[in-house]
Parts: sequence; structure tokens; C-alpha cells
Amino acid sequence: MRPWLPAVAVALAAGLAAVAGSYLAVGRRPAFVVTPFDRLVVALSPDALITFAITQLGTLGHQLAFLLAIAVACLAFGLAALPGVALLLGRGPAAGLLDRGRGKAVVGVLLGQALPSALAFGLTRSRPSALGTAAGAGIVLLVAAVATVLAAGTDRPLGSLERRRVLGSLGTAIGVSALAVFVHGTGEESFPSPLEIPEDARPAVRESLTRAKEQSLAVEGLEPLVSTDFYQVDIGNVDPAVDRDEWSLSITGAVAEEQEYDFGDLEAMALEDRFVTLRCVGDQLNGRQMDTALWSGVPVADLLEAAEPLGDRVILHGADDYYNEFPIDALWPGLLAYRMNGRPLPRAHGAPLRALVPGHWGEINVKWLTEIEVRDEDTMGYWEHRGWHGTGPVETVAKLWQVNRFDGGRYEVAGHAYAGTRGIEAVEVSTDGGDTWTEADLSEPLPGDDVWRQWRHEYGAGGRHEVIVRARDGDGNLQIPEEDGPKPDGATGWVSETVGPQ
Repeated sequence: MRPWLPAVAVALAAGLAAVAGSYLAVGRRPAFVVTPFDRLVVALSPDALITFAITQLGTLGHQLAFLLAIAVACLAFGLAALPGVALLLGRGPAAGLLDRGRGKAVVGVLLGQALPSALAFGLTRSRPSALGTAAGAGIVLLVAAVATVLAAGTDRPLGSLERRRVLGSLGTAIGVSALAVFVHGTGEESFPSPLEIPEDARPAVRESLTRAKEQSLAVEGLEPLVSTDFYQVDIGNVDPAVDRDEWSLSITGAVAEEQEYDFGDLEAMALEDRFVTLRCVGDQLNGRQMDTALWSGVPVADLLEAAEPLGDRVILHGADDYYNEFPIDALWPGLLAYRMNGRPLPRAHGAPLRALVPGHWGEINVKWLTEIEVRDEDTMGYWEHRGWHGTGPVETVAKLWQVNRFDGGRYEVAGHAYAGTRGIEAVEVSTDGGDTWTEADLSEPLPGDDVWRQWRHEYGAGGRHEVIVRARDGDGNLQIPEEDGPKPDGATGWVSETVGPQ
């Protein structure tokens, strides 16, 4: 075995165990020691790479970025542990300062095994859960490492000691990691299906969700009118954990009188329910980053009127340091939502409060909303600095999400169509590559001005053929045929797919 390999292996194991111990203590929350590394990865990633991840990889891109942040964190803690590990294994210039034996072993354990935990504590010392982070990583590591050293003894050949210590450190790291995943899972927040209406739902919510369920087309495999798995796109991979009892929303800037509201103030206002569809500006033409929910909250106008805005632009600020700027006229008819599908708004979707701006791309529907800043001059939002311009109204699109094959050469194609506040008047389907068109069956429209509709079309065909779909919005305008990618201001074009016998 090369002389430096055992020290590197033990150091990396110590780094992994420190990260796993932090996760065991706090889960995937802001106090998790990987959080600053995740922000660093995002900050240093080239705009072209971020664009590729958003448009081509979707959720997978976020997962890969988070795995990279975890790897960087483990490496950083491992490098911090390396001097102590080298001392523990009798490597490096400092190894001769102590006699071989338990004295050196204890010092090596303290430097090589406890140091990563101390750094984990330092990175999260300003957060209430930092003590739990240090305890979860430090105590487990220290006890396991000391036990490994004492069990190995000092009267055995060095090679035997090295193997035992390497295996012991790796076992500790894997054990803590497995326990952390067992306790917290992967950290992804799970939500009850909106098809399961909450027992304590208000009558209006129960009626609306029941209506959406009944109006959904009976197409096998097709997402219902209220999405069962709502997409998520954020600038980071660790969602803010905002305490609603300490949270407040302020309206500042070019206003006659600045306003501030706590959560109790919002709950005291009349609650309004709206079906709203959101689509990410980075969504591919036939991508899956488009979903619908029943949101409940207070109209933005109720709060803006009290502040009396003097400017014609607005910046929404989130607790995750995200912000976006757009015309204030788009915000006036919006909703500030704190409930989703009859339940409290989930953390992953912006709890305690998020903005919903009718008919506009998802990027301006800021989550974890903390401030509405009114301005009398133009500026640039977070994504505009990175080459995107998705602050305008959404493009009309018909998605082809489901193809079902029946006996006798019969086919069923189906999907969803969305045109923002313009609404969907019709969806047309061509099964011969665009030579002829037929109107598809549409689901009955849900209440609201900013909601998608489902469509389906059944037909007979022999052999392989090209299916094309296009939507006509409520103003009578057909979806444009020219295909263009998501960047900079949203994907356009007709969706097509080759269909035929398998």
C-alpha cells in the first residue's frame, strides 16, 4: 500500500462522516453544513452550464449540483482532517514528535476526527441548530475513532493498524451516512396527493378540488387538472426554513407609506382561493415544468392599496436571496398564497408566503416572499443578470404528454394546454404531419383566468405517423409554429411526436 493512501482514505472518511453527522442532526435545512458549499457551486457555475442544467436536465440538474456540493464539502473537511490523520497513522514530519502509542493516537483522533466536526460547528454557529450539528458529527466520530484505535492495539504491525483504522473510519462514515438517510430520507419534501382532499378543508376548497377531480379527463397516465407532483426550480438546493412567527412582509421603496405585515395580519384578511397554473421559463417545449394547484391567500391589491405605490416597477425579494423585477401592473391582480390544495403552503413551495403573478412565467412568482419593493426606474432581476428575459407573459403551448395504444390500430393522444390569462379556446391535432387538423376534446374549464386545460384525441392509423398539436388561445390566436429554445424568454413552437406500432 502506498504510504499516503491510508491517510487520504481516513481523512476523506472523516470528512464524509462530518457531513453525514450534520445531516443527521439537522436534515436538509439551512443549518446543514453543505448549504454554503451549495451556494458556492451555484455562484461559480458558468451561466452556460446553469442554462444547460435548467433546460436539459431539469430536476436532475439540481440533484447533480447538490451531489457536487456534498462532494466538495466532504473534500474540504477531509483536507482539514488530513494533518491529524497523518499523525494518527505515523505519517508526515509531525509524526516523530510523539512516541508511537496511545498518546499519538489520541492527538491524531482529536485533530483528524474531531476537527471536521468543529469546522461543521463553525460554519453553522450563527444558527440555533449548530450545536446539534456539532454533536451529531463530533460525538459519533470521536467515540468511534477512539474505539477503533484502542481495539487495534499498539503492539501489532503498522500495516495491520493502518488497515484497521482505514476500515474503521470508512465504517464509521458509512454508518453515520446510512443512519442520516434513514432518519431524514433524501431530504426531498413529500406532500399528500391533492386528490386526497384534507378532512379539515373549508367547504369552498373541498368543492373546488372535487370539481377539478371530476372534470379531469379519463385518460390513463395523464396528469389530472390539479397536479399530483408540482415542479420545483430554485436558485439553491436547500430551501429556506422560515419561522412564520418571526416572519414579516414589508412594502418599501417608492410608496406613499411603507407597510409591514406579520403572518397574523394576513390570516385576519379575507381568504381567497384560486386555481393557478405555473410554467418555468426554462421549460422545454414539451417539458414537464408546468403544473396547477389550488392556492389560497390574500389579493396583492389589498396590500398595495394601503401603501399607495408611486413607481411603475416592482422587485420581489425572497428569503433565499432571490429577487426579480417587473412592471407593477402585472402584480396588482396577483395573489399572496399561504395555502396550497387545502393545506398549509409547503416549505418547498415558499412557506410561509409566495407570490402568484397571473399569466407570467414562473420566475417572477417569488417564493419565501419577504419584501415588495416599489421602484420608479428599471433594474434587472436575478435571472436577467444571467441572460434570461422571462418576466413577460407566458407563450401559448399545447403539450403532448400521453400516447395510449389500443387494439385494432386505435390511438389516444392527450396532454395539457396553457396560454396564461388568455385561456385556451381549442387544441388542434394533426395525425398526418400537419396536412390536416382536427379539434381535440377539451376538459371543462376550471374557475379562474390563469389555468390550463386538458385535451385528448382518439383516432385510427396504420403504421408509423407524425402527430402534431397546437393550441388556440382565448383571443383566437394560434400557437406560433416556429420552434425556439427556452432561453432567453421561453420556448415556442408546435409539439410533435412520431407514433406507431411498437
